[in-house]
Parts: sequence; structure tokens; C-alpha cells
Amino acid sequence: MESSKGHKIAAGAALTLAGLVGYLLLWPVPAEPVSWTPQQAPGYLGAHTLNTRLAGLQKIDIGTEQGPEHLAVGPDGKLYAAVASGRILRMAPDGSQREVFASTGGRVLGFDFDASGRLIAADAMKGLLAIAPDGKVSVLTAQVAQGDPIRYADGVVVAPSGMIYFTDASTHFAPAEWGGTFEASVLDILEQSSTGRVLAYDPSNGSTRIVAGGLSFANGIALSGDGRTLFVNETGRYRIWKIDVQSGKREVLFDNLPGYPDNLMRGRDGKIWVGLVKPRNPTIDKLAQKPFMRKLTLRLPRAMWPVPKGLRPRVRVQ
Repeated sequence: MESSKGHKIAAGAALTLAGLVGYLLLWPVPAEPVSWTPQQAPGYLGAHTLNTRLAGLQKIDIGTEQGPEHLAVGPDGKLYAAVASGRILRMAPDGSQREVFASTGGRVLGFDFDASGRLIAADAMKGLLAIAPDGKVSVLTAQVAQGDPIRYADGVVVAPSGMIYFTDASTHFAPAEWGGTFEASVLDILEQSSTGRVLAYDPSNGSTRIVAGGLSFANGIALSGDGRTLFVNETGRYRIWKIDVQSGKREVLFDNLPGYPDNLMRGRDGKIWVGLVKPRNPTIDKLAQKPFMRKLTLRLPRAMWPVPKGLRPRVRVQ
């Protein structure tokens, strides 16, 4: 009798194990990872040596809001910040007099101001938006052409000519469809199919064109002083590109960074700042040429995904 009971337990355990193996090997996942070859991570050495230069920064209270992804001073001298709730906050530069300027109902990741004072926003859920000084929100474009939607609007910059340049981080994974910006970004970077692109919107005729494509999670964007060159983060490949606004010709400006570049902002004296949102994860680099293992990883609970943890350093580039 005891032998029979033991056989049943063993059989049950074998079936459970077989089911688990089958799940890990066969359960469908949304990404189809491709192989790529990263350079050896340089670590935080040399120009990237860790320091405490930002330790004394003033912190601005944003109340119960979270995730201030982008901020800029508007033509009215007020400080604007886009937060996770879909709201855009407006306040005095010291953080006082805080109020809600507008709410898009999506998630604004980058914004800039045009000559008429409108806030031009890259909303990951909605596309490219214009927000009037009174807070009224309108959609400028949500597609490049019929059947070619903008899935993940991310960074934006307005040129002196009025042309609007912005990034579409991924044409495979839209935050609106995959649980949010974090989930969609992880899927895109683990897949490495490089579907991100840089787009240009012409407000004079409402047209949208592709400036450059083939980027692994196209993220922050900035414009050179003469308006001829775009600087664009390719977050998934740890690098920053220089891209000609007319021809789309590009060259790598900074390569093999020690972390994931996220957002570009012009500061004083024309200097451009880039945030390294997290340090590189050795596990992710080791899996670069193992697409099957990355696919298997996506079948694990989210807590077990190889997501970098810890540091949020910032570096300055000329």
C-alpha cells in the first residue's frame, strides 16, 4: 500500500516537473529575441568614476506625484514636470506655487516649447501632443502614415525652424498594450530587434516623416545649436548618436557607456546633459548572444527578470 502511495507521489512530482519544463520551453511570449554583441562593459572608471558632486542638490517636493520623467523651464519662467499620473505640473523654479497645468490621460516622457508658447509633448500612450497655454490638449500626430502608428513616443525637441523632432522608442511594444512604459521598455531591450526610430513632424502641413530607424530603444533627443544635428540616445545599446536632420546620416558620438542613457537636456552654456538611468547588468550582456535564454527569462516572474538595480548617475557631454 505504502509503495503504491509512493509511486503516485513520484508520478505526480514527475508530471509537475514536466509541466514546469514545458512551460519554460514552450509558453508563448511577446518578444522574439535576436542575437547581438555588446562590448565589454567599461565600468565606472575614468571619465565615469563615481563621485559626490550632486550630493548637495536641492530637492523639489512634488507632493504625492511620482516619476518626474522630464522637466523644463517654460517661456513664462515656470518650471514644468511630467509625472507618472499623466499630469504635467507647473511651479515656481524653487518648487513653490505647485499646480496641475494639464493632464493628458497618458504618460508624457518628454516635452519642449514651441515659438507660440505651446508645450509639445511626447506621450507614450497618445503620440505627439500640443498643450496650449490654457492647458488644452490636442493630438498633433499618432501615426507616420496609414497603418504605421507611433507606439512609444518618448523624447521631443522643437527646432528654431518650428520643425518638431521626436523619438518613437519601439514600434513593437506600445506601453498602452503591455502594461506601461517600464514593461514595454524591458520587452524591447530584451528583444533587441532595434525597431526604434527618430521622427520629424512638420506643423506647417501636418506631415510626419522618418529621419532615422533601426535603433534599440530610441530614447532622449536634443538638437545642436545650429539646428543641423540631433543627438539621440540608443538606450538598448548603451550609446548616443549624432544624426543629420536632413539626410538621416549618423555616427556614434558616445559608445559603450557604463549605463543605460535615458533623456537628454540642454543646460547652461549650451551643454547637453544625459542621464544614465541604471548601471549595466552583467547578466543581460552575457545573454546578448543567447536569444533562447532571454526568451526563457521572459517566462519567469517579473521579480526574476535581469533588470539593473541601484545607481542613477548622470554625466555631462559636450
